[in-house]
Amino acid sequence: MPTDEALPSCEINGCTDRATVELHIPWKENELVCAGHARVKVGQEGVVAAVLPDAEDEFPNGAAFRQ
Repeated sequence: MPTDEALPSCEINGCTDRATVELHIPWKENELVCAGHARVKVGQEGVVAAVLPDAEDEFPNGAAFRQ
């Protein structure tokens, strides 16, 4: 399991959690966010979430699309 230092901070203003997901957002730059913020933002049409490689162990089996 990665240490917290291996993961960047969530880019949402005021959030102190570690980023575990990169959001691919068609109308602006990608964002690195925590799982909580990712759950909310992926509800917007066109937003796609990709689990960060160092964060795969933070998600249940299958959720990180591991090979």
